[in-house]
Amino acid sequence: MRRTERYPVKGANSLWQIYKTVSFWKVFKNTAIILIARYTPFMKVKNSLYRTFLNMEIGEMTAFAFMVVPDIMFPEKITVGKNSIIGYNTTILAHEYLIQEYRIGDVIIGDEVMIGANCTILPGVSIGDKAIVSAGTLVHKDVPAGAFVGGNPMQIIYTKEEMEKRNRENF
Repeated sequence: MRRTERYPVKGANSLWQIYKTVSFWKVFKNTAIILIARYTPFMKVKNSLYRTFLNMEIGEMTAFAFMVVPDIMFPEKITVGKNSIIGYNTTILAHEYLIQEYRIGDVIIGDEVMIGANCTILPGVSIGDKAIVSAGTLVHKDVPAGAFVGGNPMQIIYTKEEMEKRNRENF
């Protein structure tokens, strides 16, 4: 089970009530910063924008590829370790708005993690150090450190121990 806080709503669906949960001006500012960063080819500039204006925790030498979308409403709930790669067009969500409730959860991505292109990371998950997430994966649960995962739904393809064995055999 993902680690999210649940907030029930009454009446219209939770997304219809968005500005009761988060300030319009915060969403407006975050949207502008994310749009600028999505198209910025300079990693240091991107990371600086995310740290300064979105309050994201990002480790040194981490690279966000072209078109990555961090959560627009709660980017401060995202932590990425050092020397990680977030692949092209990946979306990192820290919220989900449902019909009768909305949920918010921290996303923690470890050190030296490789996330392939076109992934979606749902709120409340943790991706362990040195894990590899295959392109196109829906990360809906925690990823153990050193594991290689992929698919929709996400499955463990190789554990850390199996990956280490494969690496030893290939060298």
